[in-house]
Amino acid sequence: MREYMRDTARAVAFLSRIPVSTSFFAAYDGKLASVSRAFPLAGLLVVFPAAAAFGLLLALHADPLMAALLALTVQTITTGALHEDGLSDTADGLGGGTDRDRILSIMKDSRIGTYGAAALILSFGLRAAALAAIARHATPSGAAIALLAAAVLSRGAMVWHWHVLPSAKPDGVAASAGQPDGDAMQLALITTLGLAALLIWPSLGIPALISCLLVVAIATFLLNRHVRRRLSGHTGDTIGATQQICEIASLCTLAMCV
Repeated sequence: MREYMRDTARAVAFLSRIPVSTSFFAAYDGKLASVSRAFPLAGLLVVFPAAAAFGLLLALHADPLMAALLALTVQTITTGALHEDGLSDTADGLGGGTDRDRILSIMKDSRIGTYGAAALILSFGLRAAALAAIARHATPSGAAIALLAAAVLSRGAMVWHWHVLPSAKPDGVAASAGQPDGDAMQLALITTLGLAALLIWPSLGIPALISCLLVVAIATFLLNRHVRRRLSGHTGDTIGATQQICEIASLCTLAMCV
């Protein structure tokens, strides 16, 4: 348990800009293979400020769409737009590249293209619309919980994507960080399932939980297959894109279930 909590602190530091004590990094080699098992719990902690802001704004009778956009603003500041960056690079690469080498070259370019810009607009738009729809039919606390559940599910999907695909670039950031092994992936998925059940079941119901799990699993599976076909493996950008796509999928699913 002590090692798991240490990995959770390290995961929070990796996934966000939240300050973490240097004591958690004593004798740490910088690898994320074992740290990734704590991504779902870390995701919940990282998104908690945004969820709290969302619930508070709704309790104060703020417009649901405005509250959703402000919550996403808090979340983006907290995460440093880490996953949005991966989504935009992946969209540019897969959208504009015709072969593997060209795709990887585009993804490495720091400039944003048309596909990346469109992906970011759609990401924020779909998430804001889904959160607003949830807020109109759920209690403020239930709407905040939906945002936390999406954070957990999408971080668990990241570990799945990272584990099942080999590294597309042996010298890439994801490869140097280490790939999650089977034990890390299993613990991450078990944690994802447990936290999702605790969050969604009491406030939004069993149908919402089951639907959300199925949709996120299908979205991750299809993305894994597409990335394998185009790139033959994952990159740091595709890991971030997985998080964004699964967050969108889970929020839209919950919006249709409430």
